[in-house]
Amino acid sequence: MHYDKSIKAYEKARNVIPGGVDSPVRAFKSVGGTPLFIKKGEGAYLVDVDNNRYVDYVQSWGPLIFGHANKKIEKAVIKAVKKGLSFGAPTKAETKLASLICSLFPEMDKVRFVSSGTEAVMSAIRLARGFTCKDDIIKFEGCYHGHSDSLLVQAGSGAVTFGCPSSPGVPADLTKHTLLAKYNDIKSVKECFKNSKNIACIIIEPIAGNMGFVPADAKFLEELRALCDKHGTLLIFDEVMSGFRASLRGAQGVYQTVPDLVTFGKVIGGGMPVGAFGGRAEIMDKLSPDGPVYQAGTLSGNPVAMAAGLASLEQIIDESDLYIRLEKKAKRLVEGLRDAAAISGITLQVGAIGSMFGFFFNEKPVKNFDDALKSNTTCFAAFHQGMLSEGFYFACSQFETGFISDAMSDEMIEDTIEAAIKVFEEIA
Repeated sequence: MHYDKSIKAYEKARNVIPGGVDSPVRAFKSVGGTPLFIKKGEGAYLVDVDNNRYVDYVQSWGPLIFGHANKKIEKAVIKAVKKGLSFGAPTKAETKLASLICSLFPEMDKVRFVSSGTEAVMSAIRLARGFTCKDDIIKFEGCYHGHSDSLLVQAGSGAVTFGCPSSPGVPADLTKHTLLAKYNDIKSVKECFKNSKNIACIIIEPIAGNMGFVPADAKFLEELRALCDKHGTLLIFDEVMSGFRASLRGAQGVYQTVPDLVTFGKVIGGGMPVGAFGGRAEIMDKLSPDGPVYQAGTLSGNPVAMAAGLASLEQIIDESDLYIRLEKKAKRLVEGLRDAAAISGITLQVGAIGSMFGFFFNEKPVKNFDDALKSNTTCFAAFHQGMLSEGFYFACSQFETGFISDAMSDEMIEDTIEAAIKVFEEIA
C-alpha cells in the first residue's frame, strides 16, 4: 500500500493544527508511520485518501456498533438535519431517548445529555460532590475519564496517594482531591479511605478500555459497592466505552453490581458527538434548575445527535441476538490472534466481552495498569504496521480497546487471522 496523499495531508495539517491531529492518539506516535487521513467509511471498512481499504476494528473508538454509514441512522440524521441543526431549546427527541435509556436501567430514574464523554464524567463528579457535600474522589491507575483537570493525575511516591498533575496546565490544587488506587486491588481502595474521610465518589471503568481491554473482577466491583455504602460515597460507572458495547445494559448486564451514577457516550449518539449521565432521582434532582448543582450546555440534547442515538438504540433493541453474534465474532478474533501468535512463539494475552476485545503482547495475564505496562509495545507497533499493510485497521496503541461491528462478516474475521499469521512470522 502507498500513503502518499495521507503523508501530504498530514504535513499540511501540521501547519495549522497542533501535531496535525485534533486528538493525540490519532498521531500514530506509539506505532510509527503517518496517521491515515480517512475519506469515507463503508460498513465494516474505512477508505483513506489514497483509496486504501481497511477492515476497521476501531469503529470511531466504539460508537459504530452497526458499522459506518448505517442506512437507518443515516436516514434519521438527514431527516433531522432538514428541520434544523440546533435550537438551544427542548425537543421531544430528548425525552424519547432519555426514556428509552432509563427503561433499560431499572435503577436509573433520570438522565441528562451532554456533548461528550469528558463532559459527562466531569458533570457526574460535580454532582456526586454536590450530593454528598464531600470533595475527594477515587480513580484508578490506567482508567481514563476524559481530560478534565481533576482527572489528569499520576501517582506520587507512595503506593496510594493524592494525585499529582500529569499534564502542564493542570494546577496541583485541582488534583489534590483525587486519590489513586490500583485496578482490581481492593486493599489500595481501603487505603484511600484511611487517607481521607471526605470521599464523594469512586469512579471506575468497570470494563477498562483505556489501558487496553481489562475487565474488572466481579468480586472487586461488589467490594467497591460495599465500601461506598459504608462510607456514604457514590459509585460511578464510567460506561462511555462499555455502555451498549459490552451488552444491552453495558457492564451492568455483565456484573451484578449497581452503581449510583453512570456516564455514557459514543453508542448513544450513533456516531454523533454525544454523552450522558444518569442515576436515581434523589441524586439527579440536585442538578440545576431543580437543585443547586450547576451544569449546562448549549448543544446538549442536540436534535441531530438525538435522532442518530434513537435510530441506533432502537436497532440494538430490535436485534435480540445482536450481542451473541458480536461476542462470537470477538472471541473468534482474539482466540485466532492468540493461536496465530503462538505459531511464531509469541505469547498474547487476549479477552473479549460483547463487542469489545483486546490483546496484549505480554507473558502474563493483565489485571491492572502495572501489568499492562509490562507489555511489549515494540511488538505491538510492528503488528500494527504489518496489519495495516495487509488492510486491517487496529487501534494505534497497545493501551486501547478494539471493537467489532455488526457489519463484519465471519469471513473478515478469518481473513484477519490469516493475515496475522503472516505478520507474526515477520515479527518473530
